Amino acid sequence: MKLLAFDTSTDSMSIAVTDGNRVWQHTGAGGAQASSTLIPAILGLLAQAGLTLPGLDALVFGRGPGSFTGLRTACSVAQGLALGAGRAVLPMDTLLAVAEEARFQHEGEKAAASLQVNALLDARMDEMYVQRFACAAGQWRSLGDCGLTRPENLQLDPGDTLLAGNVFGVYADRLPVFPDTLPRITALPTATAMLRLAPAMLAAGQGVPASQALPLYVRDKVALTTDERARAKAEALASGR
Repeated sequence: MKLLAFDTSTDSMSIAVTDGNRVWQHTGAGGAQASSTLIPAILGLLAQAGLTLPGLDALVFGRGPGSFTGLRTACSVAQGLALGAGRAVLPMDTLLAVAEEARFQHEGEKAAASLQVNALLDARMDEMYVQRFACAAGQWRSLGDCGLTRPENLQLDPGDTLLAGNVFGVYADRLPVFPDTLPRITALPTATAMLRLAPAMLAAGQGVPASQALPLYVRDKVALTTDERARAKAEALASGR
């Protein structure tokens, strides 16, 4: 399949295109900074690959959760490009892409008989996005909805095979002590991971019209008030963080 995938839900913008044989990829600043660079980067990568938007089978984008501005950027670009090209879009959960990226780092092209990934992304405001996924014979399924938790309140599951995400450095002193046998893999929702997931999802009928390129928000509130910031700072000082 000829596909374009992009994600701007984190501080890293990730774009990739494939003609079904080769993959071209690009990374840059994500979140709010991607609003002015995403479209030129997409067009440049398509030109490198010798592909056009109307010639694609679908456009894949990270729908969230993640940066509020980054998600709105990805959705608006997906809508605009897909409408103009007459193509369908595939909204991709960012935590699923994190789980797939971690799986690929852990085992490469081969698919393990079974795998359970606890995917974690920094949600700022002293919280993390958390969601578990299971993979069997290359097929992923969610084990629950995405939620929010404070790092110190993260609950492990006996079935967890991998912990994956971008939280291990920023919350290193607040995360629970993990068993030495439980791998922790630093992973982001990369566009290449999305390209690996997309064919099966499109075959399952998960592609939608461009008008349905909508973000997934887990948190409605995107900033702390002045009083909340002061209270959080006081709590951090009192706990020695």
